[in-house]
Amino acid sequence: MFDNLRDLSDEPLYEDDQNDLYKEPELTATPSIAAPARKKKKKKGQFLGMTAQQRFLIAMMFMFAVCLMGVLAMFVMGKMSLF
Repeated sequence: MFDNLRDLSDEPLYEDDQNDLYKEPELTATPSIAAPARKKKKKKGQFLGMTAQQRFLIAMMFMFAVCLMGVLAMFVMGKMSLF
């Protein structure tokens, strides 16, 4: 059973032909027709990929969360009560 373990360790675990999917593409010695450099598009009015309406909604939710936490902190510290 363990007689040919040493022989098995000399052979690769997997076939080299199976790794063709993971190989990087080979560069050719002669470059093909060079593509023109692309200009970067300026995204006007966008921050983190959001539109103005999305930024406003995020700001309103953040303001609501801060106000709610402040009110809860005032209840816990006893600075405000319901009755």
